[in-house]
Amino acid sequence: MSSPNLAVLTALDTARTQWYHVTAIVIAGMGFFTDAYDLFCISTVSKLLGRLYYYDPASGKPGKIPDPVNNFVIGVALVGTLSGQLFFGFLGDKLGRKKVYGVTLVLMVICAIGSGLSFGASAKSVIGTLCFFRFWLGFGIGGDYPLSATIMSEYANKRTRGAFIAAVFAMQGVGIIAAGLVSMSLSALFLHMYPAPAFTDDHVLSTQPQADLMWRIVLMLGALPAILTYYWRMKMPETGRYTAIIQGNAKQAAADMGRVLDIEIQADDEKLEQFKSFNNYPLLSMEFLRRHGLHLLGTTTTWFLLDIAFYSQNLTQKDIFPAIGLTKEAVDINALQEVFDISKAMFIIAMFGTFPGYWFTVFFIEKIGRFIIQLVGFFMMSVFMLIIGLKYDYLKKDHHRLFAALYGLTFFFANFGPNSITFVLPAELFPTRVRSTCHALSAASGKAGALVGAFGIQSYTLGGNTNKIKKAMMILAFTNMLGFFFTFLVPETKGRSLEEISGEDGGRDSSEDHSTVTEMEENKNAKTMGL
Repeated sequence: MSSPNLAVLTALDTARTQWYHVTAIVIAGMGFFTDAYDLFCISTVSKLLGRLYYYDPASGKPGKIPDPVNNFVIGVALVGTLSGQLFFGFLGDKLGRKKVYGVTLVLMVICAIGSGLSFGASAKSVIGTLCFFRFWLGFGIGGDYPLSATIMSEYANKRTRGAFIAAVFAMQGVGIIAAGLVSMSLSALFLHMYPAPAFTDDHVLSTQPQADLMWRIVLMLGALPAILTYYWRMKMPETGRYTAIIQGNAKQAAADMGRVLDIEIQADDEKLEQFKSFNNYPLLSMEFLRRHGLHLLGTTTTWFLLDIAFYSQNLTQKDIFPAIGLTKEAVDINALQEVFDISKAMFIIAMFGTFPGYWFTVFFIEKIGRFIIQLVGFFMMSVFMLIIGLKYDYLKKDHHRLFAALYGLTFFFANFGPNSITFVLPAELFPTRVRSTCHALSAASGKAGALVGAFGIQSYTLGGNTNKIKKAMMILAFTNMLGFFFTFLVPETKGRSLEEISGEDGGRDSSEDHSTVTEMEENKNAKTMGL
């Protein structure tokens, strides 16, 4: 026996795409723009921090952050993000998506500004306060993952839901581009105002003291997009699914969503109890394990494996760029020129490798489906990383353009592949009562993978040792193949309502394989539901 379908849920599933959906994508997407900018801008200035605070005249080389400290500066935000995902993801199910959504944004604004203010002039004080603020910055960023995905999935109609969630996540690509562009522009401006000799010509004067202001501005600008979207984020009503299914107020849900969609929606209070009776099992129960245990295992493992590769590639770009000819040797340039070169290279890779992959997912996710995109993405990433690992010396010495193309293609298939899909699927597979929590568990698993990349894989690349970099690429190729096989644990969700996918409608068991749903079956379901 199927539970009666609530009118507000049917209205959301069948609503025509309209301006409000676009607004929701922009509001939620700007959070992800900010997240990506804040997480990746540190890569453009971390070598500058080494020149400013860790120069040793006896070394005869530009200052460099010690490897453990460098790992900590990059990794501390990831630890904060993992913690924030679990904390805010749980609160999103308990207190409501909207209430928690504003808190994360305020935290991001305060800590982005604090990161740039990092007090003191000694290495210990600057790096210490920088790490403190970046932990809490990451904590706020972490909350954005489950909340943005859940809000977008619960607002969207079932025909375009995947594209809408992917579009929110695609703003991460814009944020990475912005991190490179802002750092490149500011370093070019400061370089014009404060020219300096290369390190080989003058060890001391090659590091402009004004560069200390530049990196602070780069970090603090991450607060700007969050400030600009705070008002609009607070104007968004609570999602109809949360209000009806969790708060038990079908009347309020119908009123809120009717105003948003500009239609009349029946309250359906009398159907609500029967609907909820089909879904009264908690997260920690055998019933959840039976229905969704393999799904949760699939979303957590694939995100974990993907982020080992994705963050290793993103965070170690500055070390691989010289190998593919995009940047010069540190001794041949001054401090600000090094920032400019790293930022330019990051911008080029993001613009032509990272960015297109995100939007290919947006345009093709409803045509190809989630399952195939993730499967192909993992496979292609593994192939390209394997080629780079096996032929690293050959590519590095004689074929810089081919090296850059292969490196860019790994980013393209990461984003037109598992990086986007691992974000989409947890927002669709799980019941409304635990949707934010399950997305948070999946995302936190991803950040655990990112930490493996930041603290483990990156240690192979920091010294520029060819053999170690080859070994790192081979390890990443293997993790991607593991991701390929774990993808078989997650079903296809294309074209179905959230309640049908999760089993909340009391219909077909959600643990069954839905990957082969045909157009005929979808039409039949639509007729059965009276759509």
